[in-house]
Amino acid sequence: MEITKDTRVSAILEEYGDIADVMEVFGIKRVARYSIRTFITKAITVEWAARVHRVPLDKFLEILNQAIANK
Repeated sequence: MEITKDTRVSAILEEYGDIADVMEVFGIKRVARYSIRTFITKAITVEWAARVHRVPLDKFLEILNQAIANK
């Protein structure tokens, strides 16, 4: 799976759950199974997550793609 600006945060967490630590560096916390955040992550893309957390999109994508490449 290539992570792009249009990738949903929930898809990343489902496929690469163990990179959640990398995402937490950017302020994206782990999502409890039945919490409201579970529903929110299904709607939020990487681009929006980067924007909300004020992280440059290109840097955010670089680090996420590097994390999955190292798996």
